[in-house]
This record gives sequence, C-alpha cells and structure tokens, in this order.
Amino acid sequence: MVTVNAAEHVGEVIESSTSYFTAQASERNGAPGFGTFVKTTTDPVSFGLVYDIRTQSVDANRKPTAYGMTEEELRREQPQIFELLRTEFDAVIVGHQGDRGPLQILPLQPPGIHTFCYACDDREVKGLTGNGDFVRSILAGTQLPTDELIIASVRTAWAVRGYDMAYLVTLGKELSRLIRDDYERLSSLIRRISQ
Repeated sequence: MVTVNAAEHVGEVIESSTSYFTAQASERNGAPGFGTFVKTTTDPVSFGLVYDIRTQSVDANRKPTAYGMTEEELRREQPQIFELLRTEFDAVIVGHQGDRGPLQILPLQPPGIHTFCYACDDREVKGLTGNGDFVRSILAGTQLPTDELIIASVRTAWAVRGYDMAYLVTLGKELSRLIRDDYERLSSLIRRISQ
C-alpha cells in the first residue's frame, strides 16, 4: 500500500473495475477537474483520467429541489441541505505503477474500495504521457466524452512540459496516426488543443 499524507487526498474510491473507478470527493464541489490525472493508493497504484464529475443527493431517492435563493441565503436559512449533497467523479484507468515507473496498461486488479485517490504530480503525468498511448486508451473507452477528454488531457500533459511545442508536434503526429480516417475530427482536435 502506498503511504501518502491523508490530508492531501481528493477522494475515496467507492466503485471500481480494472478499466475505471468512481471516487467520492473529499469535499462537496471539490473534485479534481475534468481531464486531471489521478492515482489510487492500491498496490499497484492505478492511474486514471477524470472524465465525469457530478454533485447529487446522498439519498438516491431524494432529488435536490430549487428554492429560488442564492447559495448564501440557503446557507443561512437551510444549512442542512448542504450536508445532504456529495460530489463524485469517474476516472478511466490509463495505466498502473510498474517497477520502473508508470505502465500504460491496465492493472491486474481493480483499485480497492475505500482507498484514497490523489492528484498525480508532474513527474507522474510526464511518465503517463511520454508517448501517445494514453490517447489510445481514451479512444478505446466506451461512454467517454472522447474528444473533450483528449483535448483536456493533452493540454494537461503539454502544460507540465512548459508548453513545449516539440511535444505537441509529437502528439499531433500520434493523433494523426490514430484518427487518420477522419480529417475533420483530427483538425478540430488539433485546433482546440493548441488554443
């Protein structure tokens, strides 16, 4: 098991498989952003990419109701409402920790339920995004907002490299190889990544 400062965790795994996991955020509206690389504390560490975030009632049978008040007014008059909400996020697994660093293959076992989830540091993001294999994982995923997730994750990988244009060109070539049959889609992705 990985030992990390528990005060830094961004969520706790509440559902998992070898290809994705769902975590409850440590704070309401405190989930890591869309396209953020995250990791679990399971052995081996699983690396994921956040693709969905939602805030909802803790009781599946009760849906929040509009009160026609600002959040400040609700906090004064109905503070208990906020105790009945939780934020969850889903992450597609894009790899796991190997002996020499991140491996861009699925883990043998899913992350453990109730293990903590942390944002990846820059070194881990660089290790996961050194080549375009993580993009292939996104393209192979089902029920993912594929294009938006590619854009967000590539922009994250590019940012941790100080917006190095050589890296962006390399990933552009990989995208061209992976999506060569859909020029309009490829053009849109590359244009939106470089904005």
